[in-house]
Amino acid sequence: MNDSSARAVTGPAGGPPAPLAWGQARARWVLTATVLGSALSFLDATVVNIALPSLGADLGAGTAGLTWVVNAYALTLAAFVLLGGALGDRYGRRRIFLIGVTVFAAASALCGLAPDITVLVLARAAQGVGGALLTPAGLAILQASFAPEDRARAIGAWSGLTGVAAAVGPFLGGWLVQAVSWRWVFLINLPLALAVVVISLRCVPESRDPGAAARPDVPGSALLVLALGSLTYGLTAAAEAGPGAPAPLGLLTGGLVLLAGFLLWERRSRAPVLPPAVLRVRLFVVVNAITLLVYAALGAVFFALVVALQVGAGFSPLAAGLSLLPVTLLMLVFSAPVGALMSRTGPRPLMTLGPLVAGLGVALLGRIGPGADYTLDVLVPTTVFGAGLTLIVTPLTATVLAALPEEQAGLASGVNNAVARTGGLLAVAALPLLGGLGDGGLAEPERVRDAFVLITRVCAGTLVVGGLLSALLVRTPAEQAASRAGPPAGRPVPPRAGVAPTHCAVGGPPAALPPTTDPGAAPTHR
Repeated sequence: MNDSSARAVTGPAGGPPAPLAWGQARARWVLTATVLGSALSFLDATVVNIALPSLGADLGAGTAGLTWVVNAYALTLAAFVLLGGALGDRYGRRRIFLIGVTVFAAASALCGLAPDITVLVLARAAQGVGGALLTPAGLAILQASFAPEDRARAIGAWSGLTGVAAAVGPFLGGWLVQAVSWRWVFLINLPLALAVVVISLRCVPESRDPGAAARPDVPGSALLVLALGSLTYGLTAAAEAGPGAPAPLGLLTGGLVLLAGFLLWERRSRAPVLPPAVLRVRLFVVVNAITLLVYAALGAVFFALVVALQVGAGFSPLAAGLSLLPVTLLMLVFSAPVGALMSRTGPRPLMTLGPLVAGLGVALLGRIGPGADYTLDVLVPTTVFGAGLTLIVTPLTATVLAALPEEQAGLASGVNNAVARTGGLLAVAALPLLGGLGDGGLAEPERVRDAFVLITRVCAGTLVVGGLLSALLVRTPAEQAASRAGPPAGRPVPPRAGVAPTHCAVGGPPAALPPTTDPGAAPTHR
């Protein structure tokens, strides 16, 4: 980057920098930093799955231990991502982004050196904390840095490239596990994190919300951690002892009580991580409900597929990783065009079609087993699955960001990230119970095969429900106004874009939040 680009980080005379335009050198560096930073979190969420059989054998871990290797990370990521967004809006998004990357890198080193399953699970939880800091800040940086007319394109590129990172994870993990060791699945994060830090310090502008709360809602975040932890542990324990056993039942009940307590606290808090006002924005609530369903299914599929291929069908780690190569290629090539298409069609058609196509691909994956044809039974279904995933990711992300006013970009992104991670967390926790894989079932080929058939059916159905809800309920403010007013005489109403990031999802005024005299009552965090 040249000197003028470096000076532009702070703007003329030390003031705020001018908005970035697509194609500028500094814009490319900012996009690179946020993509690589988010890739650390997204890639790690999937890359570990491919290493589970190998690290389980090496560390002597059973089904519960392997499940917690995944869920310890997902738990802290889902529970702290809202607080991470709040900290970014209050103390500076670039600052919190850099802290998150550093914490993530240190925890990755500990994961790679872990001597036993307990240390590995604790290090994974620390990784989730780092991910919760960097993930919301990265997307909020894009929203705050790019000019309004270029934000949808930047978000589309971010969605595609980070989606590629998530899909590349199993392929990269398979190669590392097969060629070197499962430990390198974590150690490879270190040079990537170093690159993110260097680029961010030189090129990424600082931004914050002047109206953000002075004291982030730590008690609310603690309640959320306890609620999700209790639900996750209850689902995991239920796979071993049965859902009606006293311990799992008590944990699940306690988790629901704590979740209710979290919602009550948020109504009384002066600086809630989840301001009650945003729950009255219809589009925001609807898109997040769809996110919960879609990402629950995606989390379960990414976890179960690579295990089923290795344990249930006898494929190598590398072959299991290569199974998701079609997803990688489709998202790499078509995510940006999907963002451009959304500007013409609006989000609803793509948010409807995407989950339906992805559901078809997941249903076709149910044929995996001994003697499965790798091309017809693995690559073709994952291609269909990838096509659906490509259609849904960009419209969903851009629509949920645009459902709230621009200054609440961090809040919108943080809530959506928390919902997505919670969906995947609870789905993975429930898989051993759903598939009858408790008591070491993840190491038994026949049990894995039988469970995978059931899992694909449930996940396909969940995706279909998500698509149908999109068709029925996703109505942007401009569409709602147009339907009330009716089309102008003599010509139809043209479709509006799904995103205009400075205001509402289709370029109209922002969805109004109830006024408040307390500036901390609706913080603009993540």
